[in-house]
Amino acid sequence: MDILSVIGVLLALGAIIGGNFIEGGHLSALVNVSAVVIVFGGTVGAACLQTPWRTMRRCLRIAIWVFNPPSTRASALLEDILLWSNIARREGLLGLEAIAEQQSDRFFQKGLQMLVDGSEPAVLREAMESEIYLRLETDMAAAGVFEAMGGYAPTVGILGAVMGLIHVMSHLADPSKLGAGIATAFVATIYGVGSANLFFLPFASKIKSQVQQRAQYMDMLVEGLVAISDGENPRNIELRLQSYLAQER
Repeated sequence: MDILSVIGVLLALGAIIGGNFIEGGHLSALVNVSAVVIVFGGTVGAACLQTPWRTMRRCLRIAIWVFNPPSTRASALLEDILLWSNIARREGLLGLEAIAEQQSDRFFQKGLQMLVDGSEPAVLREAMESEIYLRLETDMAAAGVFEAMGGYAPTVGILGAVMGLIHVMSHLADPSKLGAGIATAFVATIYGVGSANLFFLPFASKIKSQVQQRAQYMDMLVEGLVAISDGENPRNIELRLQSYLAQER
């Protein structure tokens, strides 16, 4: 669980609600069902319209990375790579076959299996880096769905406010309803601007940073597997991969 993300969400909501109370407002003033339907329904609808189903499905799957990012501990991976290197030196590459079968991550399993099968280092690198690139492109496009929603939400919020004002105009004969009606109309703007800048855009940025970090993690694995394939000494492999540990500092 990413505690900083949880704190960020709570702080953002607390600032809006707390500021409203300080100004003498009530929570009920910020609640409007029609504004919720217009803003979030319109925003999600627009995002769905521009996004292929495969990308939207991937977006839904990696949205959890905002609060529960995938494990990318470079130090733990380095320990695994050094263990595999020592096994390969003692037992040969076939000694890693059982380890390859135990991997739950398909990328790890593929890399180790190619190593066991005796693939040339250049072939192994090319195959694995191609998959890293494809995953990076796919996940960046998925994160872009939240970025798109961050762009649509303020505009849809303004649309909701205009619709609310049109409704208010129908009550011009009753001045007592104008103040409350106008206030309600602008709740849609709050929803649109607030959701975009407090949630959708930060979510997109957070997921993109996780995608980049995971790509570096996968690249570290490739470098380690290629070094094992080349028959490098475990000590040299450790020195070669030390730079990847900087992301944990």
